Amino acid sequence: MDVSGGSGQPRSGNDEPTEPRTGPSAPAPHDGTARSESPGHDPGPGAGDERAPDENGPPGGDSSAPDDRGDHHPADAADDGGDRHPADAADDGGDRHPADALDDRGDRHPAGPADASDEPSRDSAPGPGPGPGTGTDPATTPGPDEHDTHPDRAHAHAGGGQAPPPRRPREPGGGLLMGRPFGVPVYVGPSWFLVAALITWVFGGQLDRVLPELGAARYLVSLFFAVAFYGSVLVHELAHTLAAIRFKLPVRRIHLQFFGGVSEIEKEAETPGREFVLAFVGPLLSLVLAGVFYLALQPVERGTVLGVLLAALMVSNLIVAAFNLLPGLPLDGGRMLRAVVWKITGRPMTGTVAAAWVGRLLAVSVLIGLPLLTQSGALGSTAEDSVGMDTVTDALLAAIIAAIIWTGAGNSLRMARLREHLPELRARALTRRAVPVQTNTSLAEALRRANAAGARALVVVDGHGEPLSLVRESAIVGVPEHRRPWVYASELAQDLTDGMRVSAELAGEQLLDVLRATPATEYLVVEETGEIYGVLSAADVERAFVKAMARPSASA
Repeated sequence: MDVSGGSGQPRSGNDEPTEPRTGPSAPAPHDGTARSESPGHDPGPGAGDERAPDENGPPGGDSSAPDDRGDHHPADAADDGGDRHPADAADDGGDRHPADALDDRGDRHPAGPADASDEPSRDSAPGPGPGPGTGTDPATTPGPDEHDTHPDRAHAHAGGGQAPPPRRPREPGGGLLMGRPFGVPVYVGPSWFLVAALITWVFGGQLDRVLPELGAARYLVSLFFAVAFYGSVLVHELAHTLAAIRFKLPVRRIHLQFFGGVSEIEKEAETPGREFVLAFVGPLLSLVLAGVFYLALQPVERGTVLGVLLAALMVSNLIVAAFNLLPGLPLDGGRMLRAVVWKITGRPMTGTVAAAWVGRLLAVSVLIGLPLLTQSGALGSTAEDSVGMDTVTDALLAAIIAAIIWTGAGNSLRMARLREHLPELRARALTRRAVPVQTNTSLAEALRRANAAGARALVVVDGHGEPLSLVRESAIVGVPEHRRPWVYASELAQDLTDGMRVSAELAGEQLLDVLRATPATEYLVVEETGEIYGVLSAADVERAFVKAMARPSASA
């Protein structure tokens, strides 16, 4: 842990006391027994441990140790593989979480805020040390080996204490929640209301030419069309969602927004065939809807409100299907092209690169071609009508569509590179060596043992060696060196919950899924047998993640 910056750890051999001092009078212990702590009472780091000791000192920070902040990345251990533990220091990453980096996909992960308990609290922060002018009598100040009966002071206990329940991951949000069809939340983004107003105004102007007798009521009809059109978009997205559920791919949410809709699928399809089906079902259902509206239009008299609405919905669904079938990411046609190239080459990254660049070419074509087509009258208007404000509007619309396609293609490339490098994140390689200490061990003594063992994390255990809590790195930083002999290490610890126990075998997206489910700054890493392997810092995972993303792609 990197806690350098002024509060050094007493080194072995100096004259700083490492064992707690006890005053002549002490409060009666609450359990009726007074226990003394000695180095021999704690489980050691393990005689048969093959892991090399960490080089940068204990979690308390040694002022003589070099400050390697920014010089090392914990992913160096991931490159070497095996059981090596990174020696670089961890920043206090309490307000960021490595899983947040996955929250930027067309398929996205939820980010959870860091646990508020990860910040040092007033209750766990040490008070001023005994001495002149502090108002505290040194003779009556309890030492760390004497049980503190203060009701606000947090201690880890072998029994009787109840760990807080795991926190639920926060809802994805993103707008107004409209419902949960098939268990998937559907959100309407704020930009949808802007588009609905724009559609109402534009379609209302067209209705004035086709049905002038409607008067102002034409805007009510236009608003109904805007809602029905986005209802068709929702059906399009539900097709993607049902296909994903069929392939056992989790769907985070459906988001209706300015550009239409997005089904945020959290995992990638396992085969190119499934990827193709997953992409194709959306445009297919839009074509089916266009056919349904066409059949419904046949018995309806032309020139009526119902006839105009059905015709407009038929045409709009045809446009949605045709536009989404264009072969460039992030459109459905781009994902279909990606699946085809993936199938041919056997490399999903190659398919992503091909489809993304086609998407960028498509964006440039829309930017230049759409205004030219409109001005030439190829889209149904005369050259005389396509001047002035209409030309500016068409150019602006083309620029917006082109920007969305270009940005989506770039995001697809970044997400593909992310997924390609995710397997490099291995819990075993990123885990810090840890030293177990009991609940009444002073912080100074715990840090001395960590220094001697070459460890950089502390795990509070009970008398049987069962882990109870993890000492928070950020809390250690806040304790001045002269107060460390008078503070229990367990006072700075966060109780373990089930979600904070991580298997040493986890790697890649599975590892990030576990960290996302229970946001924290430290996690206990255990072997399959239940044996403590070490402590995983979220800051180390984030740093390794950033380093992996900076490497060039081998498959591109």
